[in-house]
Amino acid sequence: MSNRKTKVDHTSELRQKLAEKQNAAAALPLDSEAALRIYRESTLELMDAYRVRATRNRRVNNALQALIIAGSIVASTLVAMDNNITPLNLAATILSATVGVSAGLSGYFKFRERGFNLQSTADELEKHYTAVQFHLDEYESVDPSLTPEEGEKERLRRFARLVEKIKEEQRKRELQLEQSPEQQRSQ
Repeated sequence: MSNRKTKVDHTSELRQKLAEKQNAAAALPLDSEAALRIYRESTLELMDAYRVRATRNRRVNNALQALIIAGSIVASTLVAMDNNITPLNLAATILSATVGVSAGLSGYFKFRERGFNLQSTADELEKHYTAVQFHLDEYESVDPSLTPEEGEKERLRRFARLVEKIKEEQRKRELQLEQSPEQQRSQ
């Protein structure tokens, strides 16, 4: 709480700098090398966002799974200890309800699957980011008749196409998780 004002100020400055960066990028022609380089660099932020969301989903999943496992064991133990209506039975009932709710939330929101998908997408983006930076794999060979600047521009275009494809695949996976099993089978 004591550093709240400083944190808010830094966050505000960061948002302002990002807005300036986006405005500068928006002023560039879409097919310019500078715009493509800015796009490549903005992919770093996208990777970080996916990783943050993936970590959050994994933590939620792990917490719910721990609660389910520990709660079910403790609840069954408490019920086995005493058959009278006592505070112990009440605690067991509340714990059983909490375990049921956690299991339901975990199954419905699919935190583990979401975290896995986000992490996979971030890893795939990182792989392509590194490959374009060091001219590896599909970014290695471009038309030898192109000038070095044109070759770099072509690599960045390939990178942008692949990033958009990866982002679209991630959106599809997220939509698939939103669908009920019946809807998934009918497609």
